[in-house]
Amino acid sequence: MPLILVGPILRSTESDRVTVWLALKEARSLCLEIYDTEDNGASIGKLVFTGKRDTVKLGQNLHIAAVTAKAESNNLLQPGKIYAYNIYFDRDRFSLIDDLKTSTYSLSYFDHQLPTFALPPDDLNQLKIIHGSCRKPHGGGKDTLSCIDNIIAESASSPIKRPHQLFMTGDQIYGDDVANPILWLSQGISKLLLGWSEELPLMSGTILADDLIPGKRAKIAEIEGGLTSMLEDCPEEAESHLMSFGEYVAAYLLTWSAVLIPPSFPDGKTMFQDSKKARDWQQELAAIASFVRNLNYVRRGLANIPVYTICDDHDVSDDWYLNREWCDRVLGKPLGKRIVRNGLLAYAFFQAWGNTPQYFEPETGGGKLLNLASQWCATNVQDESIKAQCDRYLGIPENIPNTGLPKFKSDGDVSILSRHSQAIPWHYTVSNSKHEVIVLDTRTWRGYPVGEDKKLEPPMLLCPQAFKQQLEDPLTQSSSDIEVTVVVLPTNMVALGIIDRIQQIELARDRVFHSDVGDSWNFNETAFARLLLTLCRQRQQVVILSGDIHYSCAVRLSHQFYDSSQGTVLAQLTSSAIKNSEAATRVAHTKLKSLLPEKTKSWLGWNHPLQIKRIAPKSRKQKYLNAANNLPDWQYQVQWCKRNRSQSLPWQKSPPQLTPEGYPNASPIVSNIWQKFISALAYWFWRNPWLQEGSEVIGRNNLSLVRFEWSTNKKVIQETYWHPPWDDTGMVKSSYEVSLDVEP
Repeated sequence: MPLILVGPILRSTESDRVTVWLALKEARSLCLEIYDTEDNGASIGKLVFTGKRDTVKLGQNLHIAAVTAKAESNNLLQPGKIYAYNIYFDRDRFSLIDDLKTSTYSLSYFDHQLPTFALPPDDLNQLKIIHGSCRKPHGGGKDTLSCIDNIIAESASSPIKRPHQLFMTGDQIYGDDVANPILWLSQGISKLLLGWSEELPLMSGTILADDLIPGKRAKIAEIEGGLTSMLEDCPEEAESHLMSFGEYVAAYLLTWSAVLIPPSFPDGKTMFQDSKKARDWQQELAAIASFVRNLNYVRRGLANIPVYTICDDHDVSDDWYLNREWCDRVLGKPLGKRIVRNGLLAYAFFQAWGNTPQYFEPETGGGKLLNLASQWCATNVQDESIKAQCDRYLGIPENIPNTGLPKFKSDGDVSILSRHSQAIPWHYTVSNSKHEVIVLDTRTWRGYPVGEDKKLEPPMLLCPQAFKQQLEDPLTQSSSDIEVTVVVLPTNMVALGIIDRIQQIELARDRVFHSDVGDSWNFNETAFARLLLTLCRQRQQVVILSGDIHYSCAVRLSHQFYDSSQGTVLAQLTSSAIKNSEAATRVAHTKLKSLLPEKTKSWLGWNHPLQIKRIAPKSRKQKYLNAANNLPDWQYQVQWCKRNRSQSLPWQKSPPQLTPEGYPNASPIVSNIWQKFISALAYWFWRNPWLQEGSEVIGRNNLSLVRFEWSTNKKVIQETYWHPPWDDTGMVKSSYEVSLDVEP
C-alpha cells in the first residue's frame, strides 16, 4: 500500500486558515504548506503559511489527521487568486507528490502536480457552489460525484470560473443498505488496518463482527439491534448492515479512494451455495462498477475544492433518530447503541473534524475525543470507562438503570435526547465576504412529542434549543455585508405532493418506518412554521440546499407578513441522488410526470396560536378570513420551477474498463425473437430524448452547481448534471432558474 490511503481532501477553507484531511498507513508528523501561484495557477509562488500536527492512531495500519495551516499576522488569502498546497511527512521532506509518483493518475490539474483551490469571490455573480447527497455504492444508475473533476478541469486556471465550495448534504455513506461485496471487503480492510475484530455486545453475551458474514445480518440487526431498515418486508436492506467501528471506517475509506479496491472480487458461486444469493452478489458487483471505476476522478476533485458535509440518517442507519420509538428501540439495546456509537465516532473522524477543525483542537471536546478514541481502539473498543467518556462528546445519552431506555429531558413542549453539555456540535456556519452558509444538524437535535401514545408521531427536526443555537443566533450575528444566506437542510421543506400523500397514509396506518414519515419539515406544522418565520424575519433572500429524496428540483417559496411591506423569497434547490436512483424517480424524470404537474399552492398563517391553513383550489381567501377570529399574520406561496431543456457536454472520459470476472454484466439474456423485438422497442422508447425531457424533476443520478445573477434583478440558477440514457458515455446538464426578487 502507498503511504496515503485516502486523500488529501481539502476541507474547511477560509482566508486565515486551510484544513486538509487524509488517512495514512503509518504514523507521521504532518506539515501543510499553502502557496501563492502565478500564471493562473500554473507556477508555484511564495509560501503563504504553514501548519503542523501528528496523526491520530486508529489501528496498526491506520492513522488519520486533519491538519490546519493558519495565517500569521494579516497575511490572509484573497479572492480572485489560485492557491496550491503540499503536505510533507516528518523531517525528510517526503511529500504528497513523492507518494503519488508510482500512481497512474494525478491529484492536480497543472504540471506542478499540486492540488489547488480558490476562495469564494466578492462578487456573487462569480460564486459557484456544488451540492449533492445520497451516494450508495450499489445504488441504481451511474455515479455522478466524478462530475466534480470535470467541472474543475474545465476552469482550473480561472479563480472566477472554477467552483469554490462543495456541500455534501447527507448520506455520504450507507450504514444500513450495504452491498454484500462491500461488507465483505470492509471486513477485510478492517482486519488489515485495525488489526482486530470487534466484539459486539448482545442482550446475552457477545459475538465477533467477523462472524457476522455478508448477507446474514437482517435478523440480528432487528432482534438484537432494534434497527428498522429491514421492517415492512425489506430484509435485504439490513442483511449486510455495518456494525463494527472498523466496518464504518472501511466504508469511508472505500467511498473516497480506490487504493484499497481489489482488481476483482470473488464470484458469487464461491461465496454462496444459494443460487439467489450468488446471483444477487453478481448483480451488486455490476451495480458498483461505475462507483469503483471513477474513484480516482472523485479523489482528484475532492482534493481541489473545499468540501463541507453534514450527516443524515444513512450515515449511521436508516431512520436514525426518526422518532421516539426508534430511539427507545435502538438505544435501549446494547448492540443498537454500539452501532450508533460506532457510526457517530466514524462520522466525527471522517466528516466533522474537517467541517469544524476548531472543535477538535487540543483541550476542546473534539480534541479529547480524538485521544480517547485512539486509546479505545488500542483496547479493541472494549474499555467501558473510555466508552462512557466517548459518549459524552458524541452526544449519546445515558440509559435509565431500571428500564434500560435512553434518557430524555424537556425542551419547551417537547422531549430531547439528554446529551452532555460538552457534546461536540455537528452544525456550523461558513462565512464569506458576500454570502454565508448555515449548515443545520436536523438529525441529532430533534424535539419529540411528549406521551407514550405519541412515540411514532413526527418530531420537530430542530427542537427549540437547536433553533436558537443553529439558526437564530447565526442569523443575528451575521455581517451586514452578507447579500445572500444559504441554508443547508439535509431534508426538504417542500416535497412532491404524491410523496406527502403516501406518507400521510403510512402515518395513519402506523407504518412510519416504511416511508420515513417524520423526516419532512411539513409533517410537524410547528417546526415548519418556526423555520419559515425565523428565516423570513431576518432575510429577504434565502437559498436552501437540500437532498435526501433522490431527485433534483427547484421550488420557489414567497412569503409576506401582513404588517410589513417587505417580503422574503426562499429558493429550495434539491440535488439527489449522487448514486441511488430508483424506478419511481426515473419515471418522474420523464414527460409522464407532466401529466400530473405540481400545482402552485398558497397558505395563510397565524402566530397566536401558531397555525397554517391552506387556501384550497378555486376557493376564496375571504372564506378563511371570515371563519377566523382574527386576520392572518402572514401568507406564503409555493411554486415549482420548470426544468430547462438539457444541454450536451463535451466531457469525454474513457475510464479503464474493469475486469469482466471482477465486475460482470448483470443484464438478463433474452432468447425469444418476439421478446427481443418488444424489448428493443421498449428500450428505444425509454431512451428517447423526447421522453426524458420532463418538466419538473431530474430523477436520475445527479450533481448540481449553483450560481447567481445578482444585479437589479436577483436570480439563483441550479445547473444539474446527469447521465442521459440515450448516450451511455455522455453527460448533460439541465438548469432551473429561480427569481429571488421580492414581489410587492
